[in-house]
Amino acid sequence: MTTLAPPPRKQGARHSAHRPAPAADGGFAARARRLFTGAPEDPRWARPALWAILVLATALYAWNLSSITGNTFYDAAVYSGTRSWKAFFFGALDSGSFITVDKPPFALWVMGLSARVLGYGTWQLTLPMVAVGTGSVALLYRMVKRDFGPVAATIAALALTLTPITVAINRDTNPDPVLVFLMLLGAAALMKGVRTGRLMPLVWSGVAIGFAFNTKMMQAYVVLPAFFLVYLWAANAPLGRRIRNLAVGTVALVVSSAWWMVVVDLIPASSRPYIGGSTDNTVWDLVIGYNGFGRIFGAGSSVGSQGNGASFGGDSGLYRMFNEIMGGQISWLIPFAVVALVGGLVLRGRAPRTDARRAALLLWGGWFVLHYLTFALAEGTFHPYYVTAMAPGVAALAGIGAVMLYRAFVEGSVAKWGWVLPGAVAVSSVWAVVLLQRVSGSGTLYTVAEIVVGVAGAASVLGLLLGRFTKRQRLIGIASLAAVVALLAGPAAYSVSAATTASTNGTNPTAGPNTGGGMGGGGGTGGGQRPGGNASSGNASSGSSSRSMGQPPSGNAPSGSASGSGSSSSTESESDRATGGGGMGGDTQVSSEMISYLKKNQDGATWLVAVATDQTASSVILESGEPVISMGGWSGSDNAMTLAKLKSLVKSGKLHYIVISDSGRGSSNSGIATWVKKNGTAVSDYSGLYRLDASDVS
Repeated sequence: MTTLAPPPRKQGARHSAHRPAPAADGGFAARARRLFTGAPEDPRWARPALWAILVLATALYAWNLSSITGNTFYDAAVYSGTRSWKAFFFGALDSGSFITVDKPPFALWVMGLSARVLGYGTWQLTLPMVAVGTGSVALLYRMVKRDFGPVAATIAALALTLTPITVAINRDTNPDPVLVFLMLLGAAALMKGVRTGRLMPLVWSGVAIGFAFNTKMMQAYVVLPAFFLVYLWAANAPLGRRIRNLAVGTVALVVSSAWWMVVVDLIPASSRPYIGGSTDNTVWDLVIGYNGFGRIFGAGSSVGSQGNGASFGGDSGLYRMFNEIMGGQISWLIPFAVVALVGGLVLRGRAPRTDARRAALLLWGGWFVLHYLTFALAEGTFHPYYVTAMAPGVAALAGIGAVMLYRAFVEGSVAKWGWVLPGAVAVSSVWAVVLLQRVSGSGTLYTVAEIVVGVAGAASVLGLLLGRFTKRQRLIGIASLAAVVALLAGPAAYSVSAATTASTNGTNPTAGPNTGGGMGGGGGTGGGQRPGGNASSGNASSGSSSRSMGQPPSGNAPSGSASGSGSSSSTESESDRATGGGGMGGDTQVSSEMISYLKKNQDGATWLVAVATDQTASSVILESGEPVISMGGWSGSDNAMTLAKLKSLVKSGKLHYIVISDSGRGSSNSGIATWVKKNGTAVSDYSGLYRLDASDVS
């Protein structure tokens, strides 16, 4: 009887009838040949299918790189890191190292090294993200294939490739693609440790997650409960050795996670940048506050959350992943993944403790469930692209479930398993149709996808049932292929849209048409223009600047303005604007003409100008190529600039200009605005711009 899962290997047997054994030279030539042809026991179609998927992934992630809008916030930090090794190490927003971005710098280092070697520009920053995105697909394939065979691995790799939000974020300069790749490296090492019982794979798993921590801090730890439980339960070693290995692996995790944080916090504050996003200028506060409990509990948490409460993915709750904003980004395969997880655990229920397939199911099931609950229930700042970290779990369960449920459907009793696979396909197809109907009228692509899903889904369910009861294996095989088409046609349409849309939102990237429904609602074309300088006018806000990223910043953009937190960017929340440095430049636009004036009159100052927020500062940095001070961090509420510090910078000649808003809104730094207006000289041609010299400091 035909099955999709690999049969158990016979002791001593290395080669199958699929392909003759290669020459036993075992040298470089044989290894290179296997890279393209696959393992001897693989069917002939397996490796070509993998290469086709990797080519597809690369094409989707890298298509028309020059049109990709990066996140200006991170782009500016990368640029600053190419100008200063100090800014590079700390992850400073500006090359003068006044304030850091609100994340650890590992992803910035990856992009920064690319920019230092290849030059600074759009494709140089995006290329590493394309590489790690495609690498994640290859790594997931390898992990799933190890225990469930090439069919499951192929489906899993294709599902991850076509996850819409993954396509969108892999075409961006946010750190999430690096995070996902490092987490998958950690999972791969963990599973090797589970199979062998050895210590070193667990140590390397901890190191990988530690580097992931230095990419997005606490988000890297979401998978840790699953890692610990899977190893403790299923590792091929006595209990005492498992506990010892976990203890050593935990030490490796802590050291690789904490080294940068410890080094930075040990450096005197006067010798390093202010830690953006923190309340007390320490990385530790950033870890537990803004990037920790603040993300989970929002602005009402007991630790400093710096205004974390803006949801760009709809209200928190178990339904969040299925709402009008998030549904088209990630939820297509969730129904099938849930059925696959439950069904797979039932099928492996009586397996030995060390059963590798059940361990893999527990790993991917834990990965999916932990991420789902974390993202669905989080009350702090939440962006749709965060859920790309959940995509490997969903994709792996889809591939594994397709094989396990197929085998149970073909070989199991009709009463127990005859309805599970058709039911899973039916539910998932219906949900896909619902998602596509939400965007009906958005274009022919989605209409065609809806028809394909409906027809293929119905044909698959009918074909599976008819083939099962008439014992026609070929019909079941055709129906199974139709099921794959039905389940992937919808996300494929969104993914193609994300890859081919000329302009995407670099701050809050999403795939597919704009479905609205809340702040930062879906849509691949919303939220500001990419850094191209092609528009005749407009604002370079948090997602864009008015220069071309294809060349180093020159400050010669023909038009446009770099606006502060009062700009019209659709990705910026009302709460951000309400706290965005009122009284300190939160409403004042920094135009290209103002930037030209500032450069001509910089008079040897380290910083070109001081502005209210990171959004304004990053845009001016990219347009001018000069260091710019962000006094209030991302939301304008950081205490990075004090009156004493401002006076010191002015007195030493390191800063001459500051932008002050006339909006009258309150600010924790309103004393700075009052002092500047009293002692500085207003530049009459530019509203809100003041000049300060050493003689103005009493």
